[in-house]
Amino acid sequence: MTQVVWTPGAAMAEQSALAKFSREAGFDPADYDSLHRWSISDPGAFWSRLWDFAGVIGEKGETAFVPDPAHWMTGALFFPDAKINLAENLLKRTGDAIVLVEGDEAGGRREMTADQLRAETARVANGLRAAGVEPGDRVAAVMPNRIECLVTLLATAAVGGVWTSCSPDFGGAAISDRIGQVRPKVLFVEPRVRYGGKAQDISERLTDVAGRMDGLSQVVVIGDGAVEAPAPVVSYAGFGEEGPLEFTRVGFNDPVYILYTSGTTGKPKAIVHRTGGVLLQHLKEHMLHGDVRPGDKLMWYSNSAWMMYHWMVSALACEATVVLYDGAPILKRADGFDCGPLWRMVEAEKLTHLGISPKYLATLAEKGFAPGKAADVTSLRWLLSAGSPVAPHQYDWMYEAIKPDLGFASISGGTEILGCFLIGSPLHPVRRGMLTTRALGLAVNVLDERGAPVVGRAGELVCTEPFPSMPLTFWGKDGDERYHQTYFGDRAEIWTHGDRATLNADGSAVIHGRSDFTLNPGGIRIGTADIYNVCERFSDIEDCITFGRPIDNDEEIVLCLKMGEGRQATSELATEIRAMLRKECSPRHVPAAIYAVTDIPYTINGKRVEGACKAMISGLEVKNKASLANPDSLNEYARLGEGAAL
Repeated sequence: MTQVVWTPGAAMAEQSALAKFSREAGFDPADYDSLHRWSISDPGAFWSRLWDFAGVIGEKGETAFVPDPAHWMTGALFFPDAKINLAENLLKRTGDAIVLVEGDEAGGRREMTADQLRAETARVANGLRAAGVEPGDRVAAVMPNRIECLVTLLATAAVGGVWTSCSPDFGGAAISDRIGQVRPKVLFVEPRVRYGGKAQDISERLTDVAGRMDGLSQVVVIGDGAVEAPAPVVSYAGFGEEGPLEFTRVGFNDPVYILYTSGTTGKPKAIVHRTGGVLLQHLKEHMLHGDVRPGDKLMWYSNSAWMMYHWMVSALACEATVVLYDGAPILKRADGFDCGPLWRMVEAEKLTHLGISPKYLATLAEKGFAPGKAADVTSLRWLLSAGSPVAPHQYDWMYEAIKPDLGFASISGGTEILGCFLIGSPLHPVRRGMLTTRALGLAVNVLDERGAPVVGRAGELVCTEPFPSMPLTFWGKDGDERYHQTYFGDRAEIWTHGDRATLNADGSAVIHGRSDFTLNPGGIRIGTADIYNVCERFSDIEDCITFGRPIDNDEEIVLCLKMGEGRQATSELATEIRAMLRKECSPRHVPAAIYAVTDIPYTINGKRVEGACKAMISGLEVKNKASLANPDSLNEYARLGEGAAL
């Protein structure tokens, strides 16, 4: 049995929206399994009740779900007659209550009331309409995580447009490979940005990007900077006229966002998301699973391009205050590292929810930083994590270094669904090293090599019933075909997500890593996360990456270590790693070769690129290096075989 490290108090569970929703739907809150079975067996009833419970603003229509027996998932439709507007639901609050706060690494702070945010959204929406933006037109932003960026999102949604974004730290080719695909009519840019204590002017890069884009009618510049473009360039401060806030309602299944895959195997896929699917999925995840209540304050450390940004801002629809942070989460000072920026935000803003990544937690632990001692974290009810699996030992660290009375949710889903398959819950205990439970409305299962559902054994993570936040399509030529091939190509009308996972008998789950990067020594499939979890326990190791190297019709495991400053990768360390992997995992997990490297390659979205390393060591080409944050780091992987392994 898995070890319970936290249990929600009786008052938290009883007062949660999830408990209330359960009771109103006719279920005992203690019987989550029955509630979940109902949510996937009668999707029309479940999502319709959620619409009413969450107070969605819009015209619901008579029909909640239309099945398609011939195309069970790809042909199903939710709320085919509904008319809604995402911004209308995110901006439901009025008055002088603070709904948006912005902080940055330099200690700056701004805030906006509900009425101020609505007025600013109205002005920019009027500017978009004057620029000719109509429902379905794309509007792009290359901006940091500041108030103006969120206003462009809200204004685009208000006019029925489709918002897409890239972070300013993306290179020119990476930006063009993404938003260049979708031909935005208006492009918002902020040329002068700051990160890690360094100010940057990316005007030249933005000029190059704008010059490559077809179909631009206007470029809007926030702040200072000299951006040139083939279309008129105007200042954000003078963009749009003051006026009433008007919302253009669109169909439930009309597009609202375009997000992009990592793009390490070719040009990034542009995933088109449905207006209603995004709203309902996020309301469910925030209100029911995330225990987000009116008046709560939520912040997720994210840039403006990651799906967690879109996820975070939807908390506005729960009448929570969204807190933005622009800058580095850990700052390098003359006297060492400052690990406190996010925790100072927790204390100053009295955050109730904070979202981070496992890598961030590992860095805090490695630096010996204890958030609970460095800041007042009394207000914090929930810590959330996404992006990669959280190691079991990190659960121990959280409850020691932050505080014991803290709900924790390691969540797993993806850009593809703009939501979560596995998620937290105010009704469930937190189990060491585990994701808490399957999300309501998603028929999550794990299938073995036979295609049979299994419990307690690793297999492919799938979803077998339709849900409203499935993508509308991929943007571009043959978009439907490419979308269907990507997620339904392996199993007809069953969503295959591409993760190796295990569902436990107690309802919790483990993610072992991506299926396409699964290690396969001797024909035994092994998740990369198992090896990362062990390596993170060695404080001398700053980072690592593992992948398979083809050898004699088989493959062997290669482990590469980036050591901490002043630390050495020794044969003794390699022996300790192998011994712990053999003890904690299995003899199959033991690497055949361990190398010391100077850097670990990541995508600009912060994902390790095991496939690129495997390609380099195998002498193969790595496509689309523009998607990598540090492409030059791959060069030494091509030469690994020339040196001696540990």
